[in-house]
Amino acid sequence: MPTRNLEQLLFDNRADATSRLMDILPKDKMQDNDCLIVCISTQAVPIANMIAKKFRLNYDLLFSEPIIAPNNKECIIGMVSETEEIVLHNELVKSFEINLDFIYGEAHRQYEEKILPKVYKYRKGESIGSISDKNILLVDEGCETGMTVMSAIKTVIKSGAKSVTYATPLISADVLKSLEPVTDEIFFIHKIANFVDVDFYYQMLKELDTDAVLDIISNSKMYLPFQRRELNGT
Repeated sequence: MPTRNLEQLLFDNRADATSRLMDILPKDKMQDNDCLIVCISTQAVPIANMIAKKFRLNYDLLFSEPIIAPNNKECIIGMVSETEEIVLHNELVKSFEINLDFIYGEAHRQYEEKILPKVYKYRKGESIGSISDKNILLVDEGCETGMTVMSAIKTVIKSGAKSVTYATPLISADVLKSLEPVTDEIFFIHKIANFVDVDFYYQMLKELDTDAVLDIISNSKMYLPFQRRELNGT
């Protein structure tokens, strides 16, 4: 990671970033529309939880995993979501001459080996709650390449969402341009021209392990999957 200076540290931690993000979110509009917050990474659960609690809205998790190039484990050529929607980086796919059989096979492998275990860990095996005809706010802690959020956008649109809004503390300027045509609105604190990576702009961004995430959602009255389980008596 490049050396940081004080001017490049945009946030102290997730709580700082969330507090500033909530200041620009349209609280009344979100409440009037009964917006459902959808967290698109486990690392952003504290952000989604804080917004949900402050605005008195429910939230859920949407899982996705990267599709990796066959000869380069560092190169992400696409994303697959828990509904097996796929988003590809078409330029990379073409330049590496990667065939579709490999892509769909790898996507299904990631779904079975990575996504399904998360569904069982964080939702006790239940699929994501009904998105059809809902106003969706997608939330993450930062947006570097846009692959994760593009996968989430495609998933919720295919699932019948009424509207799709995205909120993140910081976003790449190039990615912002590509997301604007496919979202109803985007909320952010910082737009960055030469994006390094999400961690670079936080003073402290501690990685959350499974237990930490489970602790947050298990103690949250706003986490929708566990609400449904309580209503069903399970």
